[in-house]
Amino acid sequence: MTDPTTTPGAAPAEAPARRTERLDRPIPPVVVGPRTKGLRLRGETAGDGLLAGTASLDDGPFGYPLLTLETTALDHNVATMAAVLDRAAEAVGKPGSVEIAPHVKTHMSAQIFARQLAGGAWGATVASPAQLRVVRDWGVRRVFLANELTDPWDAVWVRDDLERDPDAELWVYVDSVEGVTVLSRAFAGVSPDVAARCGVLVELGVEGGRTGVRSPARVLDLARAVDLSPLTLLGVAGYEGAVAHGTDEESLAQVRAYCEQLRATAERLVTEELVRRDRLVISAGGSAYLDVVLDVLPGAFPDESPVAGCVPHVVVRSGAYVVHDHGFYGRMDPLSRIPGAEPLHPAATVVGTVLSVPEPGLALVGIGRRDVPFDIDLPVPLWVRATGPDGNHGPALDLGGAEVTALNDQHLFLHLSHHARDEQGLGIRTLRPGDVVGFGISHPCTLMDKWRVAVVMDGERPVSLVQLDF
Repeated sequence: MTDPTTTPGAAPAEAPARRTERLDRPIPPVVVGPRTKGLRLRGETAGDGLLAGTASLDDGPFGYPLLTLETTALDHNVATMAAVLDRAAEAVGKPGSVEIAPHVKTHMSAQIFARQLAGGAWGATVASPAQLRVVRDWGVRRVFLANELTDPWDAVWVRDDLERDPDAELWVYVDSVEGVTVLSRAFAGVSPDVAARCGVLVELGVEGGRTGVRSPARVLDLARAVDLSPLTLLGVAGYEGAVAHGTDEESLAQVRAYCEQLRATAERLVTEELVRRDRLVISAGGSAYLDVVLDVLPGAFPDESPVAGCVPHVVVRSGAYVVHDHGFYGRMDPLSRIPGAEPLHPAATVVGTVLSVPEPGLALVGIGRRDVPFDIDLPVPLWVRATGPDGNHGPALDLGGAEVTALNDQHLFLHLSHHARDEQGLGIRTLRPGDVVGFGISHPCTLMDKWRVAVVMDGERPVSLVQLDF
């Protein structure tokens, strides 16, 4: 439903000042107990007091396997992303026109998301109604459901939620008439204020990809259907990660062509008066190809455009950036292709103990498919800490040259190469049962769902626990 008070072709109105987002309620304390993987406890206890006076993992009630997150890496990644997006907006002369709604499917943690909000996030992106309900329970007011909503009862839940909370706002995808109908029926008869806070973006997909219509013409057809509904059409969205999976010249060109199609389609929506020029939204993923996204989508349409001067509100939805990794995203890191941008830092390490050394050069570590991702790459050996006579562990020694060759449910096969060296250059040829090994991961989105609590570290010192609401 377009705004009849807006004159077609008029200069864009000044966008209202963006409110600073925050959670609308305190984050409850993390409660842990015997059922919490990675903690050696007999009864339930509040996590806040658990780490008091703890100087290292050797001092606390930590068991293995254990997921740790480095606090300096988390903060660096949040600040780095914010700086990159701010520079992109300033480069096109419209501060605030490029923002992030981080995809919390990666971590599902109120504590981690609070860091992202403090770093200037617009709101939270989710992938499902179940995740939507979780983040609303955290107190997130702006939520982007970057998926289709086709269950009528979920649509009714969204309507009721918006009616109950006048500060809540939801954006959602459509890629079918059926999806538009489900939302339209749920919002039939609601007040204009409630309907205005349910913003719709038509999803543009690619052949052989996931959801999303397969052509710009179909985007326009669905936009017209939304325009006849009680809902508010905001623009167009897509996922450029479905287009390519590499960083070679051809892959980057394919991603660029897709982003150009997104922008051209958004231009058509304004040209045909289906979206107000002062509220046009274009959304893309922004994890692996942020450099291309920021080079194509932001900025005013040129003078020769029918909507010259219209500046879209670009919202990226990257989730992996806050945790990053030693594997896929380490290889793909788009910030390495953005001049002046700092690289992201991997924050996650999964720590496990050596269970057995049954053959020369082979160690079995107590980490398995229930603990680490394996959908893209196997874990990356980082370091080993030998167990001393007192049961404590020595300094971390580099495991360069070691390789994970297989994962079972509860076992990791670690082959130790004679090339492995410690920081003094001495060869590490043997591991012993009880030694502790740290592993980097590949693909944080399939790491965090295997845990309910992670330990946040400041170097060697555990500083807090974060809850993962999967």
